[in-house]
Amino acid sequence: MTVKSSSATENLKRQVLELSKMLPLIVDVENKKIVIFGGGEVGERKATLFKDADVLVASKEFTSGLRRLADEGSVKLLTCDLNKTDIELLIDGAFLVIPATDDPKLNAKIVEIAKKHNVLTNPVDGTGDIVIPSVIKQGDIVIGISTLGKSPAMSKFLRKKLEQVVSKKYADMVKLQDEIREVLKTRISDQKTREKILWEILNDESIWGCLDTSYDKAYELSMAHVPPLR
Repeated sequence: MTVKSSSATENLKRQVLELSKMLPLIVDVENKKIVIFGGGEVGERKATLFKDADVLVASKEFTSGLRRLADEGSVKLLTCDLNKTDIELLIDGAFLVIPATDDPKLNAKIVEIAKKHNVLTNPVDGTGDIVIPSVIKQGDIVIGISTLGKSPAMSKFLRKKLEQVVSKKYADMVKLQDEIREVLKTRISDQKTREKILWEILNDESIWGCLDTSYDKAYELSMAHVPPLR
């Protein structure tokens, strides 16, 4: 039987406590500076995820995918030896730092420097301030799936399962609910009554059936739930 040392046990307790404090959030990253250290496949995956932000990838070498993203103007690449680079200068003004090199000691050093400057981190080989979930996006529906780093394979497995369920018509229902909600605001002052009507629409199977073939027909059926103007 293997007995954990007291220090190892305390470290495990600390990690569990840190993870238990995590809260899922959806953040607008547009125009936010994201610095990725490492130009390999992991760095490419992270850069692809954040390509709508202001992304800088620093590394000696880069994958062809990263070079393609740079050619498209989605990311900026900085060729440098990270062991000789002023990391503090690179992370200045950053919203998030992602250490994604193949050197755990260098990644730990980057995290340490980022923390001193109160910059959020997402290290690929440890627990940082942020855990990036596996993401499903269908229209205005965004679903993040995370096992808090315990099983990336399970996150991917659940994403593939949910992608089969959350089809385009779910995104169309979001659009429909938004449009009907705006109409209701002009006709009904009571919020609870508006909410009741929106739930009636959500539970109307004929509307869901129409979303497979005709959004206009689904909208027409939804409006039947809305009282006329007086």
